[in-house]
Amino acid sequence: MNLYTRTGDQGKTSMIGARVDKDDPRIEAYGTIDELNSFVGFARTFLKDDMFRDIEKELEKIQHELFDLGSDLSVVYEKRTKPFKTTEEMVRFLEERIDQYVEEAPPLEKFILPGGSQAASILHVARTIARRAERIIVTLRKQMSIHEPVLIYMNRLSDYFFAAARVVNYRLKTKDVEYERSAIVFKTKKKK
Repeated sequence: MNLYTRTGDQGKTSMIGARVDKDDPRIEAYGTIDELNSFVGFARTFLKDDMFRDIEKELEKIQHELFDLGSDLSVVYEKRTKPFKTTEEMVRFLEERIDQYVEEAPPLEKFILPGGSQAASILHVARTIARRAERIIVTLRKQMSIHEPVLIYMNRLSDYFFAAARVVNYRLKTKDVEYERSAIVFKTKKKK
C-alpha cells in the first residue's frame, strides 16, 4: 500500500460523490474531527490507571464514533446511499455520562481554568477542539445539508470532555482553579 497517491498535489481531494478543494468546509470539518480524535488518543495514554478504566474505555468508544462522524461528513449528502452512522443513541450515552460525572465531581459555581493533571489538561484541549469542530459544522450547515445528529453529538461531546476533565482531577485529588474574576455562573445542586 502506498501512503501517497499524488492525486492531491494540486490542492484537491476526493469525497464520496465529489472531488473538492482541500479547504472545502466539509474537509475542514472532518479534518478538525480527526485532529480531535488524535488528542482523545493522547488523553487515553494518561488514563491507564484502574481508577480511570471507565473514562479510558469511553474515550476509545468516542474515538470510533468520531470516525463515524467524519464518515457522515465525507459523503455528499444528496448522493448518500447507505444509512448514516451517527445516532441519537450516541448522544444519549454522552448525556448519561455527563450527568454521572457532574454528580461525582464537586459542585461548580464559577468558571474554572483549563488544567490540573496532564490528562485533564488534554481533555480540556479536546473540549476546545470539539467546540471548533462544532463551529465549522454550523458554518457547513448554512451551505449544505448535513446529518443533524452530527452537530448535536459535537455539542454534547465538548460538555462530556469538560465533565470528564473535572472528574479526572477530582479522582487525583487535584483541585480545579476557579477563574478569579468569575461571577457565580452555575447553580449548584445539593448532592443527595
